[in-house]
Amino acid sequence: MLPVIALVGRPNVGKSTLFNRLTRSRDALVADQPGLTRDRKYGTGKLGKHPFVVVDTGGISGDQIGIDQLMEQQVRQAIGEADHILFLLDAKEGCTAGDEAIAQQLRRTGKPVTLAVNKSEGMEGDIAASDFYRLGFNQLHTIAAVHGRGVRSLIDEVLDSLPLTEDAGPPDRGGILIAVVGRPNVGKSTLVNRMLGEERVVAFDQPGTTRDSIYIPFNRNDRHYTLIDTAGVRRRSRIKEAIEKFSIIKTLQSIEEANVVLMVVDARQGIGEQDANLAGHVLESGRALILVINKWDGLSDEQRESVRSEIDRKLPFLNFARHHYISALHGSGVGGLFDLVERVYANAMSDLPTPELTRLLETLVQEHQPPQVHGRRIKLRYAHQGGKNPPLIVIHGNQTEQVPDSYKRYLVGRFRKALRLDGTPIRIEFRSGDNPYQGKRNKLTKRQIQKRQRLKQFVTRKR
Repeated sequence: MLPVIALVGRPNVGKSTLFNRLTRSRDALVADQPGLTRDRKYGTGKLGKHPFVVVDTGGISGDQIGIDQLMEQQVRQAIGEADHILFLLDAKEGCTAGDEAIAQQLRRTGKPVTLAVNKSEGMEGDIAASDFYRLGFNQLHTIAAVHGRGVRSLIDEVLDSLPLTEDAGPPDRGGILIAVVGRPNVGKSTLVNRMLGEERVVAFDQPGTTRDSIYIPFNRNDRHYTLIDTAGVRRRSRIKEAIEKFSIIKTLQSIEEANVVLMVVDARQGIGEQDANLAGHVLESGRALILVINKWDGLSDEQRESVRSEIDRKLPFLNFARHHYISALHGSGVGGLFDLVERVYANAMSDLPTPELTRLLETLVQEHQPPQVHGRRIKLRYAHQGGKNPPLIVIHGNQTEQVPDSYKRYLVGRFRKALRLDGTPIRIEFRSGDNPYQGKRNKLTKRQIQKRQRLKQFVTRKR
């Protein structure tokens, strides 16, 4: 097991900046705004040949109500998992009552703690550190995480106290990557926690609780998965904070990286414009999709039929997606999601033999011929697979650039039905091949003429 280092401290002391510095990434959102990190975020750092796990946590504010209480539970879980704790402090603000309260909590854990006095740029190290010795910890370093000053010596000392393992190569999220997306407050984090069987991310009845995309690897029935809990995506007109714009970018990036997308909608709110916009992003990404209708419990038969009708009416372009009805809060229907994820993932990654695709194409063309263009019929000759996730079918023929969208939709629908590729979009790419005899007719005629002339001369001589 890799050693685990947890970053804890008050809000806005630079934990996410240090996390990005240690992992050499930009995975954690960073802004001059307290309370940005709310869930545990894991990353892998490496010093020389020795990798380690870093856990970024939300700032401990001392409030014991609402979302702050849930965030503090996340911090406590991170501390419980850690082999060493880096207690970050703000050199510019000095030692505060909040720092002293956190120090008391950390002493009670009995785990090794190192103080990292951050934001010390432009200050003498001894002066920056002097105010924090009263917290009673022996190990203290002054750093400037944003510039990297002092970070190497800090981690050197921490790792010297931990059992180290050799580098096993780059971290692999591995397994099936499942992105959970949707509008704010539709139950995404509740669903993630229910699938994991633990309170892994903050779930609170307040839009915008999740600010970042949280990657969570886990195993179930000897199968490896990575769940991605994402920020809720709202209409552009309602996005006022710059940090929320970054959150949406993270969500769209998570969709691109995922193998399967669980798009969560609230059955009691209905299908809104933003649901359609988000579904369009998923469709453009080409990812396998399961439409998860949450808060299904307690609805009457009439209400349920109304929801189904609304989905068909407002999201007709998701006719390939599988629908699954759940109650994330109570857990009903959640267990069946994994079988469905496995199925649509297998469909998205299917191997499609060229002979089978070509025979199927011939059958579809016989059933419904392509239209004529300028008196000539479009000819589709053979097909082969051009890619996976989503499946790409490449069709070769003549005048394929003239194939109308209606005929393309016909082919997509019939290919999906015949190949049983539900849950994943199918893309078709047409290619027109050059006529191998084009431009050779005149040359061939000349040869024929020359041959006839030689034959005629031969016959004349014989006579």
